[in-house]
Amino acid sequence: MKHIIAATVLMAVSSGAALAGGTHAGGHGDKAATMPIGSPGEAGKAKRTINISMSEKDDGKMLFQPAVLKVMKGETVRLEFVNKGQVDHEFVMDVHDGIMEHKALMEKFPEMEHADPNSIRLAPGARGEIIWTFANAGEFGFACLIPGHYDFGMKGDITVAH
Repeated sequence: MKHIIAATVLMAVSSGAALAGGTHAGGHGDKAATMPIGSPGEAGKAKRTINISMSEKDDGKMLFQPAVLKVMKGETVRLEFVNKGQVDHEFVMDVHDGIMEHKALMEKFPEMEHADPNSIRLAPGARGEIIWTFANAGEFGFACLIPGHYDFGMKGDITVAH
């Protein structure tokens, strides 16, 4: 009986680590379609583009420019990214509690990669985009959750107005 319990525990622990250590696509799945911040948008409905750069400074500070985004409830926006830095950076948008939970998970599994529609990871010099429809009014956030980056200032706020 002890061997069966030990084997069951070992299988549960190792399968969880394998999922967490792989891509993050399985983490949200269809949740992205019902996230409080909204859902992936259609390119043809985006009437506005917001350019966002990711970088780090000589003093170690890491940042998004701009660090504050303002959009309207129901608005579909094209978020255009460029990593102007020397290291990989990512952009993840969510409710503030969701960002903090995700940050803790990334610290535990730093090799985790994302495939969620509310996030993007870019190598130095790379460009990318997210097209997003903001569903609900409120205060949300975004951050780079690569371990250490948030703590060095790589975070921002999104205000979705009525």
